[in-house]
Parts: sequence; C-alpha cells; structure tokens
Amino acid sequence: MAMHPLDVITPQQAQTLMGLFNTRVARSPQAVAYRYFDRAKQAWCELRWLEAATQVTRLRSALDSVGLRKGDRVAVMMRNCPLWAHFEQAALSLGLVVVPLYPNDRPDNVAYIIKDAQIKFLLIENGDQWQNVEPVMQEFPADFRVVSVEPLHARSEPRLSDYESWYKASTRTVQPVEGIGTDELATIVYTSGTTGRPKGVMLSHRNILCNAHAGISAINVYADDLFLSFLPLSHTLERTVGYYIPMMAGAAVAFARSVAELGEDLISVKPTVLITVPRIFERVYAKIQTQMQEKSPLARNLFKTAVNVGWRRFEFQQGRSAWHPGLLFWPLLNLLVAKKVMAKLGGRMRMSICGGSALSTPIARTFIGLGLPICQGYGLTESSPVISVNRLQDNIPESIGPALPDIEVKLAQNGELMTRNASIMLGYLNMPEATRNTVDSEGWLHTGDLAKIGDRGHIYITGRIKEILVLSNGEKVPPVDMEMAITLNPLFEQVVVIGEGKPYLCALIVLNAALWSDFAAKLGVTNAPASLKDERVQSAVLGAISTCLKQFPGYAQIRRVALSLEPWTVENALITASLKLQRAKIMDKFSADIIEMYRGH
Repeated sequence: MAMHPLDVITPQQAQTLMGLFNTRVARSPQAVAYRYFDRAKQAWCELRWLEAATQVTRLRSALDSVGLRKGDRVAVMMRNCPLWAHFEQAALSLGLVVVPLYPNDRPDNVAYIIKDAQIKFLLIENGDQWQNVEPVMQEFPADFRVVSVEPLHARSEPRLSDYESWYKASTRTVQPVEGIGTDELATIVYTSGTTGRPKGVMLSHRNILCNAHAGISAINVYADDLFLSFLPLSHTLERTVGYYIPMMAGAAVAFARSVAELGEDLISVKPTVLITVPRIFERVYAKIQTQMQEKSPLARNLFKTAVNVGWRRFEFQQGRSAWHPGLLFWPLLNLLVAKKVMAKLGGRMRMSICGGSALSTPIARTFIGLGLPICQGYGLTESSPVISVNRLQDNIPESIGPALPDIEVKLAQNGELMTRNASIMLGYLNMPEATRNTVDSEGWLHTGDLAKIGDRGHIYITGRIKEILVLSNGEKVPPVDMEMAITLNPLFEQVVVIGEGKPYLCALIVLNAALWSDFAAKLGVTNAPASLKDERVQSAVLGAISTCLKQFPGYAQIRRVALSLEPWTVENALITASLKLQRAKIMDKFSADIIEMYRGH
C-alpha cells in the first residue's frame, strides 16, 4: 500500500491544541478531515478541514453567547462524531477547559464530575444522555446549562435548550482568545474509578501535543491513512491516538456508528488504522472459535495451518527466525483463509494499535498470523496516555513495546514501572495528596504496574502491585492473567477470580448466553438458570477452566465457580465506562455466592 510523504505538525509549530487544528486547516484545507454516517440520508458523508473550521467558528460564537469566561469548564457527553471535535476546538479557542463524559455514564458519576469540576455548560446528544443528567439536575447551580443536539420536546427544565436554536441564536463573529499558553490546562479527564470515586486528571496542551508527536515518531502515520474511531473520545487513548494524531499527520477519521455496527462499518469504511482495546479482538476471536467448531476437520486444520504459517512468516519478517520452506505455502493459505478474515476488517488494515489492558498472546498470534499487524501499547490517562508501544518492525506481542521517544522509564526497587516525560499530568483536580502519591518530587509517575525491561528496551508487564492474590498458604497468583486465559474459551464471557486469604481459588463467571443452551443440552440439562447450579454443569465448567489454565501452576487452579447469565454492564454498575471490571462491586453483589463457595473453610 503506497503512502504519501509525512506531513507532521510539531508541538512547537502548534503550541496549543487549537493551534494544531488551525495549522492543519491552513495546510490541508480541502483534504478530508472526517467521515460520518448520516442516518437521514443513509449514507457516509465527508467533511473537509475548511468546512470543519467554518463550523468551529460558528460554535465559538454560540459558546461565547453563554457568558463563559476563560478557564471555565465545559463538558461534552456524546458519541464520537464531527460535532464532538468541533465543540472541543471551539471551547479551547475561548480558553475554556473541556471535560469529556462517557455517553452512557451513570447519573451518580455524572453528578459527581459536574460538581467536582464545576462544569457550567454541558453538550449532550439526545434523550439517552438526558436520562443520565435529568435525575441529578437539582444538584446543579442555576447558571448550569444543558444543550441537546436532538430536540427534547415537552421538557419543563428551563436550563435545557435544543442545539439548533442555541446554535443559530448568535450571529456575530467571535475571535479566538489570545495568549493561551502551551502549559495551560486544556482538559480534565476523569479516570474510570475501579476503586472509589473517579479522579480528575488535569492535562495541558503540551501534555497531549508531546504525547501525540512521540506516537507519530514511533509509528508513521500518513496523510492518506484512514482511522476508524469507535472507542469513546472520553477515553484518552482514542482522543490522543485516534483524534489528535490523525490531525497532527493530516489523516482522516471515520466515526463508527456504534460498537454493535462495527463489523459492518469496517467493511464499508475500509480503514487503514484501528485504535482498539483487547475486548474487541476477544469477541472476534471467540466468534471465530465458535464458527470453527462447526466446520469440518479439514477446514479447522486449514485455518490452524494458516495461522501457524502466517506467524512463522511474521517472525521471519521481524528477523527473529530463519526462512522456512513452509513459507512457500503462504500465498495459497492467504488466498484460502487469511484474506477472507482480513476482508471482514475492510481489507486495507495496515495496523491496529491495541491498549487499555493486556491482549492475550494466543489472540495476538492468531490475528498477526492472519496478516493484521497488532502493535500492543501501554499507558495511563495520567501520561496523556501512551508510555510505550511496539513498532511495526520491532513487534513482540508479549510485550508492550519500548518507551516512546523522549519518554524515560525505569523500575523502582519493588519492580514498579515508573516514567518521566513532558506528557505527565499537571495533577489530580482537588486531590493534592493523591497527586503527591502518584507523581513524586522528582517528577516520576508511579504506574502501579510491575514490569521487567528486556532486550532493545521492550517492556513486559508482570502484574499489578495491588492485584496479586495471596492465598492462605502464601502462594501468589495473578488474577488478571488467569481471567484472560479463561475468557479465551468463548463460553466464558466475563470472569473474576477470587481467593485473597483463602485456601483455594474460586471464580465468578458470566456465561455466553448464546452458547449456554448448546452446552446445557450436551450435558442433558435444561437451559433454565437453575441448571447453573447443577453438579453436571459445575463439573463440566471446572473441566473447561482447567484446560484454559493448564499453563499455570497447580495451586493456581479454580476449585469452585458461581455461574450467571446476566452480563456485567455499565448500567448495572459492575463495569466502568471504559469496560474495566468493578471488582469490589462485583464481589459485593455476589457476596452470598462467595460465602457458599468457601463454606466450611
């Protein structure tokens, strides 16, 4: 795939995030900035940089009419779309601080963030978001304002307006605020809050610009690249890598319609770059595994051979193994197997950046073997967010890659990974003690992750300081690694391994509802929820889990399970908006099951 020469805007040229946008408009006025699906027209539409600038100018006038002052906080609670980007650029150009909210967050979280950040203006998309705001409106001051893109008729709330009326009310042209410094606060991003309340991470213009530029310095992005954006822009990985990096490089971004429609959008949009989290690959992998079970032995063997030969080819291209005669079969295996899988990803994908949590090696090996270069990376919201990433020509999937250029990393005496660089946050909003506990006096950010650093600087995460289970016999087990191994079996949708201070390990498991019926039928039980406690089901599940955990030590085995069919979701407060497990809340909800699993011990 031929790519045009690089056209990268440096942090020095941009100075600020809106300076980056304005420079891109000046350099590439007629190039496509964004693609989006117009549901009224039932068609994909394009928006060029100059057109985007016109809309930002109009939005700046509308925002100015609200009476906001430089430094005020404004929030956006929408799915990814061009308006999300335009609203942010308009707000930044007035010196406002942007606070992104997850579009499906819970009312109590929304209320906490709006009050903690003292947000004065909120842009929402439709009634779905309004349902998360309306119950807590009485907690906000009289000057708090909400604007909804889709009109919400018959609403009695005087602080709620519809976007069209608000947008058209102001007709005068408002100039950007001058003198905004590169080190000034640009955004407050609230972490998911898997333990306690979310923290407001304060990031400056320099923080994000330096991180985006370091990312481009590690992996080239071209002007004719096309990103498909589906992770919420409230997720810092998507915002920096899937929104600001394309702007910095002059690439285009297509906004996916939804996660549910991602498969169709991949085929329609044909992206070259995908920013994703492991959960997406896990779901596709589980689907492939289920489909393979229904195929003939010949088809299963052909698929397995394609993955193995493709992986050998990848290792040869990386310079880690010698040429092998089996590589001669790759063109045929590619035609019969790999190309068909890649076609379902659009057929043009040249790389996927995967972060947020660890991607298991078997899944990475499968997709890389089939021809999709997955570069696993690592970072924290507190570091804007990327700290390290695998390079296309130096890719070790078991690792999180070497540190980005100009990013220092080192290991503390206890093995904790630490980093120091220009992308480290200004601090946590209203939490000076938490800030001091995270960023020390010498500027080192303590990640909380245990790591080792191998050849050529590749970093390997070995565990969490606070996520190691210690059994009553003193044996230590990594629950996250075990959970990843268990969910490789498509029957197991979600898993939490427990056993801190206990004599053995147990697991809380959500089964894949679509596969449960067949699983129950094979065991001769009904698919009613009561059958989840049947001894035959429990025994079969433990057997399947044992197969998943065969690489772990003997003491790291699951002895008892509590099964359910109801998924853990954002709505029932058991996962965060960024899809991380709320372990404490899950264990609290299933406390009776846990007591039963350890009865007598």
